[in-house]
Amino acid sequence: MIPMPTAGAAPATRAPLMNSSPRLERLKAGSRKPGEASFFFWDAHFKNDSVKVLPGEYFVHDEDLLITTTLGSCIAACLWDRERRIGGMNHFMLPDGAGDSGRYGSYAMELLINEMMKRGASRITMEAKVFGGGAVISGMNTLNVGERNTKFVIEYLQTERIPIVSKDVMDVYPRKVCFLPGSGKAMVKRLAPTNAEALVAQDRAAAQKAVPVTTGGGSVDLF
Repeated sequence: MIPMPTAGAAPATRAPLMNSSPRLERLKAGSRKPGEASFFFWDAHFKNDSVKVLPGEYFVHDEDLLITTTLGSCIAACLWDRERRIGGMNHFMLPDGAGDSGRYGSYAMELLINEMMKRGASRITMEAKVFGGGAVISGMNTLNVGERNTKFVIEYLQTERIPIVSKDVMDVYPRKVCFLPGSGKAMVKRLAPTNAEALVAQDRAAAQKAVPVTTGGGSVDLF
């Protein structure tokens, strides 16, 4: 028998789960440029509007929309203009390759920097936080995909005179990265190598196309 509420008692109700917001709806409805991330969602852990950057994509914004990605041997560069408070993230798989594709570091960095400058950012006041480059594929260290990606992004940013204020790169860990472009705050979580099947498959695909640094200074939080 289902108990009935007593007279005058209001039935118990659950608070509605928030899975959208006006900003999220505007972002979902907006037009996207080639290579721009488009997977918008409500992140229940951080209780914030979010966008996921997939391999080959980038995203730039001037509010603290949470930009997230998950990395194996790939690299995510998070750039932030400390004066204009504009930031963005990319996700590339290899240092370089044929064609214009955000999967390659040389093009991915150009896409990200140019989009930030279109939004009003300046190279002079940009800084970078760099993540990824993990050796997550057992027995394939001879290809050095993660190491090559890491070396590329560090040298690229040095050439562009964009200082790297913090980094968490290489080692054997996959990583989840979250970035708030309005404040420049970055967070990284090292994932268990045994629970990275999708990343391993992604990195094997990158390795087939491709024939230690420690965490630096700056503000990067673990979560």
